[in-house]
Amino acid sequence: MTAISNRFKNLASQSQCALIPFITAGDPDLETTAEALQILDRNGADIIELGVPYSDPLADGPVIQAAATRALQQGITLDKVLEMLQNVTPSLQAPVILFTYYNPILNRGIEKFFKDIASAGVAGLVVPDLPLEEASGLLKFASEIDIDVILLVAPTSSSERIEAIARSSQGFIYLVSVTGVTGMRSRLEVRVSDLLQQIRGVTDKPIGVGFGISQPEQAKQVKEWGADAVIVGSAFVKRLAFGTRQQGLIAIAEFCQSLKTAITTS
Repeated sequence: MTAISNRFKNLASQSQCALIPFITAGDPDLETTAEALQILDRNGADIIELGVPYSDPLADGPVIQAAATRALQQGITLDKVLEMLQNVTPSLQAPVILFTYYNPILNRGIEKFFKDIASAGVAGLVVPDLPLEEASGLLKFASEIDIDVILLVAPTSSSERIEAIARSSQGFIYLVSVTGVTGMRSRLEVRVSDLLQQIRGVTDKPIGVGFGISQPEQAKQVKEWGADAVIVGSAFVKRLAFGTRQQGLIAIAEFCQSLKTAITTS
């Protein structure tokens, strides 16, 4: 059983919903990222998603795009991110999911990429621009080294496609709650509830909901709709970038606690 599957199993045994915060590696710098990972781990994160800065982040909204741009301007590369993770992951309880686009994987070579991220302690992978039809190579290498490739279901996906994605996705299924890019939303669409039930009808794998969740009340709503995990990105990235380094770290600690409390209390 992979680290991510094991984490979901343990949470399910306690009837708990997972909290998955997202931050961008290297914003404002890798030293802060390393500390942020440890702070999130101590303040309620069950799994942590770490974005690798990329020059053409098609799935990301303005907050995460700006963070990636700042990181790239400082010369942050995948190698530097993995070197940082290699030092940090042994101290974390929460499994780390790497969020990266497909081109850097192809440039590195799929087999080498997976060996490198496994050495850095990465437990899962999200590739937002990877279509299901091209996922078989990644899924094969990932399964050989116990890394989960988590596939995304869009609100516009057909029933047949949802079933195919649910069958192939490893670790859990990532349900995108809105049509469009990542970013904070003032309200969630009610159809997320229907989509959750539709996916639940074709798989017993955990389902995480992301894109657009920015408040504890929204996280609680998603849990009540039946999600096994709540994924929050832009709201963490924005807080970490606000004010001084220390203010940012304090802000994400408090926000992480508030989200976990919201999805833990009945």
